[in-house]
Amino acid sequence: MGHLGNELGAIFARGFEAAGLDPRLGDVRRSDKPDMADFQCNGALAGAKAAKRNPREIATQIAEAVTGQGPIASVEIAGPGFLNIRVTDDALARTAAAIRTDTNMAGASKVADPQTLILDFGGANVAKPMHVGHLRTAVIGDTLQRVLRFLGDQVTSDIHMGDWGLQMGHLITELEDEQPGLPYFDAAKTGPFPRQSPVTIDDLSRLYPQASAKAKDDPERNKRSQQAVAEMQAGRAGYRALLQHFVDVSIKALKIDYGFLGVSFDLWLGEKDAEPFIPDMVADIKARGLAKEDDGAWIIPVEREGDTKDYPPFMLLNSRGASMYHTSDLATILDRVQTYSPDRMLYVVDQRQALHFEQVFRAAEIVGYISEDRLEHLGFGTVNGTDGKPFKTRAGGTLKLGDLTNMALDEANKKIEEGGRLSADIGPDERARIGQLVARAALRFADLQNTRTTNYVFDLDRFTSFEGKTGPYLLYQAVRIKSLLRKAADEGNVAGDIRIESDAERALVLTLDGFSLALQQTRDKRMPHILCEHVYNLAQSFAAFYGAHKIASEDDADLRASRIALCQAVANQLNIGLDLIGIEAPERM
Repeated sequence: MGHLGNELGAIFARGFEAAGLDPRLGDVRRSDKPDMADFQCNGALAGAKAAKRNPREIATQIAEAVTGQGPIASVEIAGPGFLNIRVTDDALARTAAAIRTDTNMAGASKVADPQTLILDFGGANVAKPMHVGHLRTAVIGDTLQRVLRFLGDQVTSDIHMGDWGLQMGHLITELEDEQPGLPYFDAAKTGPFPRQSPVTIDDLSRLYPQASAKAKDDPERNKRSQQAVAEMQAGRAGYRALLQHFVDVSIKALKIDYGFLGVSFDLWLGEKDAEPFIPDMVADIKARGLAKEDDGAWIIPVEREGDTKDYPPFMLLNSRGASMYHTSDLATILDRVQTYSPDRMLYVVDQRQALHFEQVFRAAEIVGYISEDRLEHLGFGTVNGTDGKPFKTRAGGTLKLGDLTNMALDEANKKIEEGGRLSADIGPDERARIGQLVARAALRFADLQNTRTTNYVFDLDRFTSFEGKTGPYLLYQAVRIKSLLRKAADEGNVAGDIRIESDAERALVLTLDGFSLALQQTRDKRMPHILCEHVYNLAQSFAAFYGAHKIASEDDADLRASRIALCQAVANQLNIGLDLIGIEAPERM
């Protein structure tokens, strides 16, 4: 809970304990009916059942014991024994004042159990442009790493790129067809090779689909790419040098797309970085009798007695003796355990990959690297079109992420111009920056406000609106507060002691007090939409407060100073909350 909820919970716990009941019955939460109470406690009903007593009798006893303690203004009994709690105006004023001056946490608290975590998200493929599906893993993963770090966890994030599969063979062979004289194709040459890449990202975007299309119609062409992959994985120097060029060029392009979304990673590793661990890992697993041969392949059975669905075996090596996605994922776990000794590893990957991760996690426990319960697959739903199917272009293809961000930028600028939202003195550079921030806010909040595991419909017109539950609406409120506080400072109005005298002020401070709980639940459930809901509710509560009261123009000097201070508390928490969901508000619009 927030500070008020924790304080109330402690008081009610003592009340139940004094009545000879379990102190855990004193759990307090925000009221389901805020027009009737600020908080509620339902413990009297469970206590009555355990003690075989009348619940209203217990509720009366508890109410008499706690009324007047700490922040409690009144306790009323409703229904069969619900305890409705109203807190004092002074308690709310103290809460708001504490949030205003808490510039680091804005009323939140560090967790009592910080953990060392590996956060695996992104999953972009070398040489393949990111598509709309990569939006979700990017913004969900980035938001989680921001929240987890903010609360005190030690987080190492890794993009874990796809850079070891057949697409590398396609690129190598197609490039050889176009430029056979390059030194990389001389099998006898071991280096050194040119430092300058022979390809650009545009070349890679062209070469891969060309080769892929040819391979679909020509089995021999596909075998040639498979052979190139095998030689690359076996260590052929020229192919390894090309692979590094492919990776470097791809990362440079990926950083542009991720940068637009405000997404960052600590590690830019890929499947190839697990390769050095694979030979010894496979030999060890075989030597310990944990894998068995099956039609030339080596597998680890992962089925358990009592399973309610079929679990195909974990594929350690295929019948050609080559490593698979399973193998590189297991080797990556081994590397992470040895390098970081993490408490947990979190994988933000499409829900449709659930079976794959169940197999990998079970195998990791079987071979003794890490227990399965310390590995979490944080699956997410799909981004759909209005037809309810995964979002496509008008031509029916997969929409590139770069095209999506450009669409969002165009629509954001359109909404800004249509609304006449920018001051006349804002120049072209600042105008462009504001457009980018609005587009980022639109995309990130549109995705994050949804429960992670559900699908959602992509509607760019709605997402970029400055009205409703959108990222641009949040920016509008944040900029409004900044403007209000600048104007107050310019006019010589300063903050003072906070006084709570209206329902709008009470509602605003109670919303502020919920920040800590929202963050804790976001961490515990790995669900960013909980934090998004809090930030949106805070923006709405501020809008209601702003609409109900004069602030800088208030005639009463003490009341004016109080409301300016309350605005500062909101600005502090709103800016931190927006940053945690990856949204940056401009200074003005």
